[in-house]
Amino acid sequence: MTDLSLRDRREAVVREHMDSENTLDFDRTLETFAHPRYELVATGQVFDGAEEVMGYYRGSRRSFPDQRNDNVVLRHTDDGVIVEFDLKGTHLGRFRGHEPTGRAFTCPMIALFLFEGDRIVCERVYFDAATIARQLGLEG
Repeated sequence: MTDLSLRDRREAVVREHMDSENTLDFDRTLETFAHPRYELVATGQVFDGAEEVMGYYRGSRRSFPDQRNDNVVLRHTDDGVIVEFDLKGTHLGRFRGHEPTGRAFTCPMIALFLFEGDRIVCERVYFDAATIARQLGLEG
């Protein structure tokens, strides 16, 4: 069996990362990082380190227990992987001070998975927060 290229290993790590988020296996998700870090550009939130990132996972799934990524397209760069996807979920728990609406959202997103070697050191996510707020009926 031949060794996988760095590009192939990185792609496999990103797919494992996103799949484990969908199945709520966050211990497995954390294993895809050399250093866990999320940057949510639209809200300015940064979660740095395993404890903060796990808190982010748990908090987001309390608000949106069925949160998942769909329609994933991957593109490669020299130091990472760019992922286009739709984030979907249903508002069933408190979210940023708002009571659950029971409404669903779908929001197109782009995530930059930045790497050192074949492990993620940062997931930087770009999205339009107003798209989610509007679909959940939280605007205004």
